[in-house]
Amino acid sequence: ERFMVDWHGELVPAIKSGKRILIAAHGNTLRALVKHLDNISSDEITGLNIPTGAPLVYDLDENMKPIPHPQAIAPLSGRYLGDQESIRNRIAGVAAQTK
Repeated sequence: ERFMVDWHGELVPAIKSGKRILIAAHGNTLRALVKHLDNISSDEITGLNIPTGAPLVYDLDENMKPIPHPQAIAPLSGRYLGDQESIRNRIAGVAAQTK
């Protein structure tokens, strides 16, 4: 809820004006954003592991909805930059931290 105020009030207007935005944030803040963008349920988002330091890129349409990328790792529609096998291993590493 706290992040979405900034998303709608600051970031969406900046993106609509043509700016590219880089968001560097804590994992829970990033989860809030991808939950919103990808319409992920509250139950599903708790199991989503976002690897640290792996850029996640979203292309958005004019309605600020994600344009699914062919290399997206479900349930996300954005794509991680870098070697995809390495990214998947990093996601698994984050998941292993909670076990």
